[in-house]
Amino acid sequence: MLRKVVVLALPGTAPFEFGVVCEVFGIDRSDSGGPTFEFHIATADPGPIPMSLGFTINIDQDLSVAGDADLIAVPAHSRGRVDDRYLDVIRAAEARDAWVLSVCSGAFVLGQAGILDGRKSTTHWMYTDDLAERYPGTEVDPDVLFVEDRHVVTSAGTAAGIDAALHIVRTELGAGPTNVIARRMVVPPQRDGGQSQYIESPVPECRTDSFALVTEWMLENLDQDLTVDVLARRALMSSRTFARKFRAETGTTPAAWLNRQRILRAQQLLESTDEGLEQISQLAGFGTAAVMRHHFLKVLQTTPTNYRRAFGERAAG
Repeated sequence: MLRKVVVLALPGTAPFEFGVVCEVFGIDRSDSGGPTFEFHIATADPGPIPMSLGFTINIDQDLSVAGDADLIAVPAHSRGRVDDRYLDVIRAAEARDAWVLSVCSGAFVLGQAGILDGRKSTTHWMYTDDLAERYPGTEVDPDVLFVEDRHVVTSAGTAAGIDAALHIVRTELGAGPTNVIARRMVVPPQRDGGQSQYIESPVPECRTDSFALVTEWMLENLDQDLTVDVLARRALMSSRTFARKFRAETGTTPAAWLNRQRILRAQQLLESTDEGLEQISQLAGFGTAAVMRHHFLKVLQTTPTNYRRAFGERAAG
């Protein structure tokens, strides 16, 4: 049962991600039917703790309070070396099968503690390659909002920590208490999709003029049926030679490149126009809204409708 929650205040902690954990677990919501947790903030050396933005917070409790916690939470951190005393707390929590939660780059602290080995994990999309390189024992998923693997939960950037924290509440206490917290925070109890929809994906650059001209033409004609044969004729090559050279030039196949650019075009149209889904699917080259929806779910883990709701001009306003 989730009763006692301890958030670790490491020097250099990011304040927003720290606040996310405090907001979900540190507020008494019993007046509206929500849960109340025994909530503590602990640090290795009590006193002023510098945060990442230059100010300090004063923490009174040391790490001994974490010895019997049901959840240890680690907010975003600088990705630098961490005092072994924090790592020992995390290792001990994992060993007794308590929950361990990291928010954003807090996953690097879990990696230092060694508890990501043999587990799936995630972090902010800007750091996923770095996490995978530093800790090859973990399988890093760059697309999801959070990952749970045997009571170790890692979340993507910033607000995804809310999703991960609410997931733990939902798993332990059910939908009712989770909905109370979410309603008070004015957030959805469970968001659709993953962080792929937030990643800026520029068009891959081509290194030679010949392929730059072909890809430019492809971008201008995404609504056409652009088969390899059509593209090869455009490049004055055989289909086999074109496919081989295109992969060497761009790092992917013509079909995969086209599909990604069509998704980008659809994203732009969903963000900036009021066109219907069928019209957008045709302009982007998907043909039908059903096909476009399939590719959005596969690549972005969300639907075109939900994407527009999140990123359209009306949503931004």
